Amino acid sequence: MSDGQSDVSPTEPQKTGALRDLGPRLLSAIVMVALALGSAWLGGHLFALFWMIAGFAVFWEWQRMVGGAQERYRLIVGGLALAVAAQLSLTLRADVAVLVIIVGAVVVALLAGREKALWAGPGLIYAGALVISVCVLRSSFFEGLTSILWAFAVVWGTDVMAYFGGRLIGGPKLWPRISPGKTWSGLICGVICGAGLGVSVVQYWRTAGEINLLPVFLVGILAGLAAQGGDLFESGMKRHFGVKDSSQLIPGHGGAMDRLDGFIVAVTLAAIIGLARNGFYAPARGLLVWW
Repeated sequence: MSDGQSDVSPTEPQKTGALRDLGPRLLSAIVMVALALGSAWLGGHLFALFWMIAGFAVFWEWQRMVGGAQERYRLIVGGLALAVAAQLSLTLRADVAVLVIIVGAVVVALLAGREKALWAGPGLIYAGALVISVCVLRSSFFEGLTSILWAFAVVWGTDVMAYFGGRLIGGPKLWPRISPGKTWSGLICGVICGAGLGVSVVQYWRTAGEINLLPVFLVGILAGLAAQGGDLFESGMKRHFGVKDSSQLIPGHGGAMDRLDGFIVAVTLAAIIGLARNGFYAPARGLLVWW
């Protein structure tokens, strides 16, 4: 005899919803990976265009999250600054590209008004760092493609293995107030595996002769840590502004910031290392070629 209660478990609607979201999520992931890898392979202006669009999406989500006055004009200023910065970075003028982004960020901050200025302006620096870094590395005369594939491998490998490592091992939480799901075990597994995957990519794709792979592994560790830090930063920002996702731009994945938060910080660090070691001519070689 029925006791008057439903036989359906309360968790079943959640499971059904998760399964319903799986198709769009998987399709979106396939499209994003195909576009990222395809544009990296082609390089040049198509690559710059892809990342300029991605950077603008990040900038739009940031401004939308922050709020404030004159949002339409802020988006126009930011879009123009990102387009100019992408073109300059392709021609090895990252120094001028950085200046363009800084000036644009000041204008965006002024347009947003006094209360939102300190949040609105850095949004263009954040998006600009992504666009400049990927374009500078890909346009490098040596190891340009390899550097982008390395960055994908390190960040994606870190994300995936941090998830599975945390689920399998568990243990103390990394920063429960900001990101309750992250664990120290996941961080360690993810960073080590991501760095190892990056070494494998460099070993296979490099154009240089024999190189020392230990520094490549150590740089991968730093990039993986940076990626996790970027993820935590975006989680903290969303909590600060009371939003769950940066947008619903990507079906099943949330927004561009949700997908690129770690990559932005990691690839910016990679570009800085490459530029510091080898200058504007071949920053990708400076990043990956160690003797």
